[in-house]
Amino acid sequence: MLSRKAARSEQEIDPSLAPVYSARDLSEEIPRYRLPERSSSPRVVAQLIEDELNLDGNASLNLASFVTTWMEPEAESLMARTLSKNFVDAEEYPQTAELADRCVNMIADLFHAPDETGATGTATVGSSEAIHLAGLAMKWRWKKLRGAAAGSATPNIVMGANVQVCWEKFARYFEVEPRYVPMTPTRYVLSVDEALSLVDENTIGVVGILGSTYTGEYEPIQELASALDQLQDERDLDIPIHVDAASGGFVAPFNSPELTWDFRLPRVKSINTSGHKYGLVYPGIGWSLWREAELLPDELIFHVNYLGGDHPTFNLNFSRGSSQIVAQYYNLLRLGRQGYAKVMGALASTATWISSELQATGRFTILSKTDALPVVCFRLTSEESWTVFDLSAALRERGWIVPAYTLAPNASEIAVLRIVVREGLGRDVAETLLSDIRAAIERLDAGHVPAPPVKRGKGAGSTRHVRRHHNPGHGVC
Repeated sequence: MLSRKAARSEQEIDPSLAPVYSARDLSEEIPRYRLPERSSSPRVVAQLIEDELNLDGNASLNLASFVTTWMEPEAESLMARTLSKNFVDAEEYPQTAELADRCVNMIADLFHAPDETGATGTATVGSSEAIHLAGLAMKWRWKKLRGAAAGSATPNIVMGANVQVCWEKFARYFEVEPRYVPMTPTRYVLSVDEALSLVDENTIGVVGILGSTYTGEYEPIQELASALDQLQDERDLDIPIHVDAASGGFVAPFNSPELTWDFRLPRVKSINTSGHKYGLVYPGIGWSLWREAELLPDELIFHVNYLGGDHPTFNLNFSRGSSQIVAQYYNLLRLGRQGYAKVMGALASTATWISSELQATGRFTILSKTDALPVVCFRLTSEESWTVFDLSAALRERGWIVPAYTLAPNASEIAVLRIVVREGLGRDVAETLLSDIRAAIERLDAGHVPAPPVKRGKGAGSTRHVRRHHNPGHGVC
């Protein structure tokens, strides 16, 4: 998120932080936008910041985000212990680097990477970085295969219009033409036939999403792989698939083990997943994996020795914390396959129950699928005197954050609400949520007009306008 420097006129309107309760410890006001001239009491400053943070939403009631908001105390203790460790300094912290290697091995095994191909992977700050790395690898592989012809050509990447915004960022930042498969009013994921119609000799790859951020659906990756295999036989175009498993990478292996979407398909060359989503780790941790080492061009790997020793790196940033990596390793050991399966099964059960209760109201049509992410995406069945945006605002009056948004282009006339089921949203809390939804509907039917949520910050525009045009994929990688 970008921030801008407040103008002098804005600073003069509300220039200082001056909590009354701490007057006995403060000799002067603390400026809001300028570095203070003097030091202050640590107790006062900590309390001041804590009071401001109380104005944030309740993370437990934030049903918009896929990101983990609860971890066990033992994991939090390990994270606190490793806050000061810079992960890139493998010479100083070799055991932390070893834990990351073990995570890559475990996740590669979970995704059925072949033993004989030398699967390779790296920890990232999140799936956004992981996607940029995978995209760069595809682009450099394309350049190598095209040879001199690549010099005058524009590379392109094929993906559904329902992709998360980080794919748009990759295409723009690294000068790759994005080719979007449009949605329709009845189809909210990629169409294989339409994807193939966009492929040519300059296509660096096709993206398949394991868990759309809009509806939670899995895209037909096995069907896509078969179609690209046939395309290679017919036109000699060897187009790789990258699977964006940011949300589904830790769900599908346990809730849908029979689903073939990963390295079991030779056409799938790379996969990203988010440890801070259903990997159940606090933000931010992601993973990027390649089915074989040669898919990662040597030109993209850097070797540094000024921290001691020789350490190959392939990341967009350099320094980063170790805490989330340690926490990921904790979860993998702590839960194992049995534990993850138990958690994901419980989340799916809660999502199914919420869907059935919403349908029972007679007001909503469910767009999400039971064999996908534990997400409930729903629309109004018929026109009401209120909209899904009004319902979202009414639920905020009770503290719930349930986003309302329109679907991707060509289906953007459909406005929906989405509930992301995470740990913490158990059956008892879900019952309270449904009770509040029913109560909100009664108030809206009676003519209640909920106040739009306050958009804090300088230059805040109309929150209603922003919400109506919100892409739920923005900012969840």
